[in-house]
Amino acid sequence: MDFLLVLALAFSGAYLLNHQQQRRRIALLAQHLRPYQIEQFMENLTQGYLRAMGEQDAERRQQVLGLLAATEAQLSEQFERFAADFRRVPAVLARVSRLPLGLPFATQLFSAASFDMRALLDLHARGIARALRNEDGLSPRDRAFTMTAELFLMQHSCHWFCKSKTVASARMMARHQTPHAQLLASVSPETRKAYLALTGPA
Repeated sequence: MDFLLVLALAFSGAYLLNHQQQRRRIALLAQHLRPYQIEQFMENLTQGYLRAMGEQDAERRQQVLGLLAATEAQLSEQFERFAADFRRVPAVLARVSRLPLGLPFATQLFSAASFDMRALLDLHARGIARALRNEDGLSPRDRAFTMTAELFLMQHSCHWFCKSKTVASARMMARHQTPHAQLLASVSPETRKAYLALTGPA
């Protein structure tokens, strides 16, 4: 009985510590996002892309996509500034655990199984800008699809930083019905290669 009590106390203590660390991460990310309208722009774009893809007439679809060009440019510019701001975060606070579940002090105890969120945000900034420029000459539909994937993968990374990879993937399924593996398959090859090199195998 004493052993079970000690075990329960240990689990409770670990849960509380992990919860506190996650709240600090959420606050840190929110603090850096606050000056920007990234979330609003992202919502406007994803809804606009869905509306455009629902248009049967190609000319009308292109008109809807054209109306989104200014929002795309604003989002890309603001995300680059956000990523630059986040680079000032101390390295010890920017580490993200590769472990599937959140554990207290995971980035300190298992530093080899972690990566730098600052580098990941830079990677996403490049991916969004690449999709904006349409360097691969994609059709309007494919370009919108790729940009959506880049944005959703960036959102997954933010959830991963705040909680864990497992929670981030579950949220992506709940909100967008999109598995993490599908996101990786849908972003540009450059983003996918750099992402896997930084975060490890999917």
